[in-house]
Amino acid sequence: MTKVQKPEAFAPDDRNQPLYADRVRVYPQAVTGTVRRAKWAVLALCLGLYYLVPWIRWDRGPDQPHQAVLVDMDKGRLFFFWIEVWPQEVYYLTGLLLLGALGIFAATSLFGRVWCGFTCPQTVWTDLYMLVERWIEGDRNARMRRDQKPRWGAADWGIKIGKHAAWVAIAAATGGAWVMYFTDAPTLVMDLLSFDVSPTILGFIGLFTLSTYLLAGWAREQVCTYMCPWPRFQSAMLDDDSLAVSYRAWRGEPRGKARDTSAGDCIDCRACVNVCPTGVDIRDGLQLACINCGLCIDACDNIMAKLGRPTALIAFETVGNLAAAGTATCAIPPGPARCAPGMAARRPARLLRPRTWFYAAAMTTIGAVMLWAFVGRTDVAIEALRDRSPLFVRLADGSIRNSYTLKVSDRRHATDRLAVSVEGLPPGAAWQVLDRRDADANGRPLVETRADGVAEFRLFVTTAPEGRPEEESTPVRIRLVAPDGEAERAAVGTIFLRPRT
Repeated sequence: MTKVQKPEAFAPDDRNQPLYADRVRVYPQAVTGTVRRAKWAVLALCLGLYYLVPWIRWDRGPDQPHQAVLVDMDKGRLFFFWIEVWPQEVYYLTGLLLLGALGIFAATSLFGRVWCGFTCPQTVWTDLYMLVERWIEGDRNARMRRDQKPRWGAADWGIKIGKHAAWVAIAAATGGAWVMYFTDAPTLVMDLLSFDVSPTILGFIGLFTLSTYLLAGWAREQVCTYMCPWPRFQSAMLDDDSLAVSYRAWRGEPRGKARDTSAGDCIDCRACVNVCPTGVDIRDGLQLACINCGLCIDACDNIMAKLGRPTALIAFETVGNLAAAGTATCAIPPGPARCAPGMAARRPARLLRPRTWFYAAAMTTIGAVMLWAFVGRTDVAIEALRDRSPLFVRLADGSIRNSYTLKVSDRRHATDRLAVSVEGLPPGAAWQVLDRRDADANGRPLVETRADGVAEFRLFVTTAPEGRPEEESTPVRIRLVAPDGEAERAAVGTIFLRPRT
């Protein structure tokens, strides 16, 4: 049997490490600073939008929903202020998803895992839960002392129960707000207060309440480290010019006491570890569990300010500068003597580079196509579905007939009468719309659209037997025009089939 050689990257004792380890509970400490204030602002913005948007009203006329943002499952519509998206326009949703994915790729390429650290829903709600936890239980040391007690007293149980009750309330508000995007918000609240809610709605509220409570209250960093797929391939988005939260080892090492003049700036106070919501040590380099939230920057800057030393020992730094700093040399020892060997090799991050140009071009192209499609959309649309069984019918006189199902979509809130015209057929061809006896002055059959809906009609197209028998397929065009006029409202292309001779 061939012996497998262990890679050198593993430490000698890694072979003795278990495949499973119990979770080490993380007790993040409160911190103040520039990054923390920015995170509070992002948190307030995200939560404000999430909870308040369903309450924005938008008048769409009688018998129409007055909620600005609504996914109406009954009508099969997506309402976004003045925009109404139908199910057959799902390509708009596809385009938005592509833009969102490319936006996250671009942000990661520029600033590392900034999406995870600032705007990811898991991060936002976990941050909110941690804030409530500090308000009720106290900061890091108070929570650790309480959890390490062999027995809890009545006060301890009261604090714990109060915290979880607050968590459940936030989770219930989150689940209810999510359902409000699919049903009218004021109506849902009144139904809840009157205990007149369908089991389906209650089930979805309970599902999102439970998931929010478990993920933000209990799982926390486990979601970011093990459940989320993004950390696994985020390294593919990074290059030498990507900014990420990093420890400048060339300045901080070797670690020592504050009064040690021969040591680096890092005094090994572990303030950066104590504030980390995932419990990682940023001094170990870029890691899977690091969400790039930047709280360690504030913690380290506060310590450096107290010691009278320059800040930014931990900062947003490029991968290339970290590598260059590790190979630079200095004539005098590093540390408080203010020798910075990495500064000589450091260069500003290049925001405009081939990768970011590609993301920008892709997003611009997709956005332009979506805008062009949206501007060119009409109030009336038509689809022609040709019968496939049979493909055609030979009538008694030898003529050939094709059957079509016409689907006329009218996004307006009033019905309309339009004339059907079929073009591209040989002379002598005829067409008729079943159950529609009215016709305009030109003899074209009239159909009535369905207000804010889809109307279906059957269309028969018949050609004479001697009409171009050598052609098996003839392209035709079906138009909807204004009665007694030629103003086209909608058109669709299809084919007329006949047997090969």
